[in-house]
Amino acid sequence: MTSSDASCSVPAGTQTLLRGLNVIQAVATGARDLKAISARLGMTRSTTHRLASALVEARYLRVTPQGYYLGSRLIELGFQARDELPLPALATPWLDELSRLTGDTVHLAVRDGDQVLYLHKNPGRNGPEMRSRVGQRMPLTRTGIGKALLLDAAEAEWRRLFEGQPQPAAVWPGRAEPDWETFLARMQEYAAGGYAFDLEDNEPSIRCVAAPVRDASGQIVAAISVASTVPYMPLERMDELRPRVQQAAQAVSRELGG
Repeated sequence: MTSSDASCSVPAGTQTLLRGLNVIQAVATGARDLKAISARLGMTRSTTHRLASALVEARYLRVTPQGYYLGSRLIELGFQARDELPLPALATPWLDELSRLTGDTVHLAVRDGDQVLYLHKNPGRNGPEMRSRVGQRMPLTRTGIGKALLLDAAEAEWRRLFEGQPQPAAVWPGRAEPDWETFLARMQEYAAGGYAFDLEDNEPSIRCVAAPVRDASGQIVAAISVASTVPYMPLERMDELRPRVQQAAQAVSRELGG
């Protein structure tokens, strides 16, 4: 929206505010000098200078020899906005939508030391109720959501966690524990694709598709998973669900500034 567009659609008392916000947005998208900002917003150079100077004084912008950049006040407000809304509350609309679309159990979790900590669960409609619960902790390397939390970790960290993981909760016929080389190959594939699977690694007949949530710095701060039993989660469906889970994780990431 240009400045002239805004003036036609809002009361006169808010025009200055919207123009100031448009200046910030222009700088955020790469306009570095008054000429570029003025051209992008359709404002005169003098009006642009007046607004930019006020924003610099208030620390919403900073000016350097290279031009205008976002100011420290925006950083402060960004962290405050993130801290004021807990992650589960922020993510809930996207988790609810994922639950509605899939009918499977949906989780949100974070890393807590060497474990996964579940923050949110939407029970599924497909198959029996899963035993997971909010507040539960699980080994990082035995869950899809835990592996998603580890996608950026170094290989040495993967190996430390793999070698220190506890035995599965149950042993079932035909189950072969993956060795380190198999686990490494899977993690490399997951890291390259930005997702992770649980292929009955912790419980018999339980599979899941997971993806990481990133904050404004690009760091993985949480993960989302969709889980169900094997009859409802064949490998073909896991591949189909992968982009949908990634899209939900990306939507939550955008809410965090990622």
